[in-house]
Amino acid sequence: MRLLRYLQHWLSGQGPRLQVVDFVPATHPIRQWADTFPWAALVEAVDKSVAERFPKPSNRGRRPVATRVLLALELLKHEVSASDEQICHRLRTDFAVMYACGITEVQADRRPAHFVLPQTLAHFRSRIDEALMDELIAIQAAAAMDEGLVSPAHLLVDTFPTEQGSQRVNDANTLYRAQKKSSNSSATSLSSASPRRQS
Repeated sequence: MRLLRYLQHWLSGQGPRLQVVDFVPATHPIRQWADTFPWAALVEAVDKSVAERFPKPSNRGRRPVATRVLLALELLKHEVSASDEQICHRLRTDFAVMYACGITEVQADRRPAHFVLPQTLAHFRSRIDEALMDELIAIQAAAAMDEGLVSPAHLLVDTFPTEQGSQRVNDANTLYRAQKKSSNSSATSLSSASPRRQS
């Protein structure tokens, strides 16, 4: 399904049509990250959850931005540590971000500052509750195991590729360090609390 027709009207510019994939090498970290997600299943889960919890929107006004685009922006902004404003701006200027959002083709149009307004992304995020987030994580984990990217054993995996030897702060890394620190401090406190034998 082509996402171009679901985006804000300014995406259909008057310039030449550009194939997004032609500008994003297969080795690009954002492309590799985007290719790990089961987007169709994630979008279906979001659309179903939102339809059940919120009334049907009016057909008046601009067409809504595709769920696929908003979900990709919301996930990607955490991976690249960007604000709503920054990630929406990158969607306007960065082919790798367009690729991650499932946009296959664009036409050049220099007038708009954003393809997706930051307010639209904030509104989308407000609709993702804890139950939906748990479902999305379960879908992603199942897909990763099916593809052989992770084992069923309890592992913390950072799916965003980085250069070898570089370190990046992320939720998985932070959680791993917190758990390691907690287990070390528990072991220390247990050993210090154990009674000593009198000789």
